[in-house]
Amino acid sequence: MQELSLNVLDVAENSIRAGATLVTITLTEDPARDLLAISIEDNGCGMTAEQLRQVTDPFYTTRTTRKVGLGVPLFKMAAEMTGGEFSIDSQPGRGTRICASFGLGHVDRMPLGDMTGTVLSLIQLCPQVDFCYRVARAGGSYEIDTREYRQVLGEIPLSEPQVLAFIRSQIEEEEQRITC
Repeated sequence: MQELSLNVLDVAENSIRAGATLVTITLTEDPARDLLAISIEDNGCGMTAEQLRQVTDPFYTTRTTRKVGLGVPLFKMAAEMTGGEFSIDSQPGRGTRICASFGLGHVDRMPLGDMTGTVLSLIQLCPQVDFCYRVARAGGSYEIDTREYRQVLGEIPLSEPQVLAFIRSQIEEEEQRITC
């Protein structure tokens, strides 16, 4: 994968396959500590201790359509290549939390990529799942939570083009606010 946003997309898709109804993606940039941290947390079915031990092995996958699972191992490798850390916590019936930290200025850190596009793709492709996207940078923080949009919109699906365009504009406005 060429961008970290694609790793996030892959892990979030794993959460959806695990039956999650809520996926929380948290992005933290802290230049003073040379840190970029990404976490993906879900309330899906979780993993057994045996699955947890094997999940970073590229030749382990729960999918029946292929024999390798590279998403989590590549995310772990990307973090560790920059002097960062990687962890997975999971319990059956409770969900999973994956955390990766990266050296923000490290030469081997992959670009973050299009996180806005990643979040919007997840919302569009999985309208039954709620997503919470949290961003914290030196200039401030914000949160986009589809549960709040659902309350306001009622029966209007989040996958409607006008709704997605509105969510995109909200994220872009917040990004501009905390980046300036």
